[in-house]
Amino acid sequence: MTFTSKAPPRGITQLRGITWNHTRGYLPLVATAQRFSELHPEVSISWQTRSLQAFADQPLAELARSFDLLVIDHPSVGYAAEAGFLLPLDSHLPAEFLADLSQHSVGGSHASYAWQEHQWALAIDAAAPVSGWREDLLAEADCAVPQTWEELLELARRGLVAVPGLAIDSLMNLYMLCTALGEEPFVRPREFVSEDAGIQALCLLRSLISACHSDCLARNPIATWEELALGESIAYCPFAYGYSNYSRPGYASHPLRVGGLVNLDNSVPLRSTLGGAGLAVSRFSEHYEAAVEYAQFISSSACQSTLYFDAGGQPGHRDAWLNEEVNRRSNRFFAATLPTLDAAYVRPRFNGYLDFQDAAAPLLHDYLRTGRAERDVIRSLNALLSRCMTHPKAVND
Repeated sequence: MTFTSKAPPRGITQLRGITWNHTRGYLPLVATAQRFSELHPEVSISWQTRSLQAFADQPLAELARSFDLLVIDHPSVGYAAEAGFLLPLDSHLPAEFLADLSQHSVGGSHASYAWQEHQWALAIDAAAPVSGWREDLLAEADCAVPQTWEELLELARRGLVAVPGLAIDSLMNLYMLCTALGEEPFVRPREFVSEDAGIQALCLLRSLISACHSDCLARNPIATWEELALGESIAYCPFAYGYSNYSRPGYASHPLRVGGLVNLDNSVPLRSTLGGAGLAVSRFSEHYEAAVEYAQFISSSACQSTLYFDAGGQPGHRDAWLNEEVNRRSNRFFAATLPTLDAAYVRPRFNGYLDFQDAAAPLLHDYLRTGRAERDVIRSLNALLSRCMTHPKAVND
């Protein structure tokens, strides 16, 4: 899908951008592009979309040859820095502007796009797995929002829980459970996680997936929130990357309530894995000055708290998350989930990490579907990480 009005007149600077195909990822970029062009009639911006899976999978180096503006996932910045296809934004934006973004970051969002002393993207969107529920369906089932892992399993066994179980989402949930068990992934040299912690985390994740309907293994976060907001059977989701759209009246037939994550051991809530999206500028752009100016416009507090949110976006600037009007119009989505995002685990960004993520996710998904000795799975993941760090495909491609 591409947003264009008509071919720009001669003498107009034409910028092309690519993002992902959901209201949250597309419409705020269309709206801000339109407004930017009204303020700068010499610039025209068109946006094209790709699927959520392609957002994680498609090689950025190829896209940077075709687009001026790229919406990216933060683990790609290590590869991007070494391959040299993105513009270091700190060399083109005022230091005081970047300092403001850093000061008003949602969790580690802003810093997640920094690597090797350069800022490779601006956090225009912030997200992490949060919980969500239907108050009406929980009331009908005479159930409360679960507070502990055991309460969550009890609710799942009653058929009231859905969790996104696609390969990549399951991997993010495994990171979350390892962290909850006291061991952050990737801390040990060339080791994803220790065997003991990894085995415990795998067993916990499979116990939840097994208690839910098998459809979960085919759902991503969007499909999960759609089912929760539109259906009449699923009442609760314990963790899925948050989409404020489903908490907004008019977007969802049953606007969802959202909140933090359950406690694993009755003390500390689970710590989810940071997501979100950053806006980067291609080093190959012939009009990078205009692209950088647009990036500054869209990531500013003023735009993020108004036009960006108004168009269905999920801002990356903290001012928007604390804005009372933004929260009033989203069933308090942002205020209710901000502590979860502030505590979220930030994935690695070294060159080779994406290779690990791409190969580890289907390996884990196969375990969840068919079963396998947990120790073998963790040993396979550890061996995979060692190979990816030694011979990252990103360098050899």
